[in-house]
Amino acid sequence: MVARRRRKSRGRNEENMSAEVVNDLTIQVATINGSGSQSSNLTLTRSIFRMGIPVAPKNVFPSNIEGLPTWFDVRVSPYGYQCRTRDIDILVALNPTTWTTDAPGVKPGGVIVHEATYPVVGAAARDDVTYYPVPFTKLAKERIGQDSLRKYLTNMVYVGVLAHLLGIEVEAIESALRDQFRTKPKAVAVNMEAVTLGLDYARENLEKRDRYRLERLSGRTEGRILIEGNQAAALGCVMGGCTVAAWYPITPSSSLCEAFIGYCERFRADPQTGDKRYAIIQAEDELAALGIVFGATWTGARAMTSTAGPGISLMAEFTGLGYYAELPAVIFDVQRVGPSTGLPTRTMQGDVSFAYTLSHGDTRHVLLLPGSAEENYEFAMQAFDLADRLQTPVFVLTDLDLGMNLWMADPLAYPANGFDRGKVLTAGDLERIESWGRYRDVDGDGITYRTLPGTPNPLAGYFTRGSGHDEDAAYSELPEVYQRNLDRLARKHETARRLVPAPVADERGNELAILAYGSTHFAVVEARDQLGEAGIETDYLRVRALPFSSEVAAFIERHERVYVVEQNQQGQLCGLLRQELPGALADRLVSVRHYNGVPIDAAAISGPIEEDVRPDNEARRQAASPAPSGEHPPAALAV
Repeated sequence: MVARRRRKSRGRNEENMSAEVVNDLTIQVATINGSGSQSSNLTLTRSIFRMGIPVAPKNVFPSNIEGLPTWFDVRVSPYGYQCRTRDIDILVALNPTTWTTDAPGVKPGGVIVHEATYPVVGAAARDDVTYYPVPFTKLAKERIGQDSLRKYLTNMVYVGVLAHLLGIEVEAIESALRDQFRTKPKAVAVNMEAVTLGLDYARENLEKRDRYRLERLSGRTEGRILIEGNQAAALGCVMGGCTVAAWYPITPSSSLCEAFIGYCERFRADPQTGDKRYAIIQAEDELAALGIVFGATWTGARAMTSTAGPGISLMAEFTGLGYYAELPAVIFDVQRVGPSTGLPTRTMQGDVSFAYTLSHGDTRHVLLLPGSAEENYEFAMQAFDLADRLQTPVFVLTDLDLGMNLWMADPLAYPANGFDRGKVLTAGDLERIESWGRYRDVDGDGITYRTLPGTPNPLAGYFTRGSGHDEDAAYSELPEVYQRNLDRLARKHETARRLVPAPVADERGNELAILAYGSTHFAVVEARDQLGEAGIETDYLRVRALPFSSEVAAFIERHERVYVVEQNQQGQLCGLLRQELPGALADRLVSVRHYNGVPIDAAAISGPIEEDVRPDNEARRQAASPAPSGEHPPAALAV
């Protein structure tokens, strides 16, 4: 749980337009997709981070390959806030198509650095911001000799301009470039030349007239790293013993398997012989990918796949097989906006209810809900242990924001414990027993024992059945046998409640509380500070897995009103809670929803909650007729 920080919220009170603003701002860079802006954007981010200043970058990019608008926000916060903010303090405008719509989005008193040829007329003409025109195109044409690189290096020029205007240290930029191009060291010098070009132009031609600057901090980023969530998850797969991956490329999960491939090439190849101790297969589709995973785990390997919502849809049939035949698997769902193709490059928490019951019939799966890059790493390792121990598919649900953006994180710790392979009978175990049944529950926890193919004992063999089977894996369509099997699977689900990661609570005896999960956590942290400034104190519970542990109901019971915050239109987690809670507790839930595809910000939480607890709203609620027993009004505060 991130420690709460109390500060005066920007935008809630009148600001002194002339007061200096240090290390508390958001930079937005508007460019064209395919122009090579990613390298310059990440260089800017890492440069500021290397000055000891907390950063939170957000990339909003189109789903086409090239040509459409793209935006990159870098939030700089001395308080370490990691969520998006709606305020844009400094705009770097390098896209003529969006010029007239980007400029009005800058807050009063802000700054606009723009291509000098863009006309400052109409909606782009403002008297409450500071303009810095820079002839980016002309400078690149005259000073950057390599025709093939000119388009890409032009973006580095803006880094130099901002270095002058904000006080970004040149040494920090050079260090960031070395990191950005660590596999292409020759590119560092030519990119630094482009940065210097912008820096020199700004020094000679731009007189600073704004109030923003950056200043080196200490004690805020030391010992921390910047890492993408998908990278962290991929490293967790390696540390969790995964040796097989089958996948089909899909945004925003492709970089997870791509990172896994890179780590395997580095860590899972014999340094002497070069022999590969892993298998990675790009399947013809997502259904085949999951089938390969189950084939690998049936033989005893640890295997995974990564996908997004459309891939999850295709995996429904095989997921049901894994659940009923009781085969381990780890499935990463990096969620994006749906339904159908939806918005492939936007973020959402829209697959929770679907993944929880994926497949036809009575199925309920284990879902892990990491809320940070560190948890992407940790939960990836835990997922393989849980899949083996429970002998079932385990889903790890992240989202595009958490998966594809850089996050500040603590160093990822080397695992302290070995692998938990669960109830696997060895040849020695079989010698000590007279018989066993593959689907027989002898411990009362719903989890049966299994053997691995090739175990040298005549008792080891059994049929792995996706059709009706009894405790000894023999085919059966007897009603009482099928019912016993479903009841045992339900007991296993109850056992999972005690094994999955427990929720994390910050509880201080307040009547109001917030319940959230996943990447929404970072917006909740700031929203609670904003609510505190308005005199509204809240407790907080972050759910980290399904099925819900007993702590969730106990937390809700201790609070009069619980705001369930999530990034989907239907309030899916809130709906799942209402299904499991008794009516008296379910009536305490209020759904707060954000679902426009852009990462959630703190105001999307604090605003609706503050409005809901206004005295006139409370009076209206008490005057309203109560819902009949067993009916739960669809209370919702959608943003």
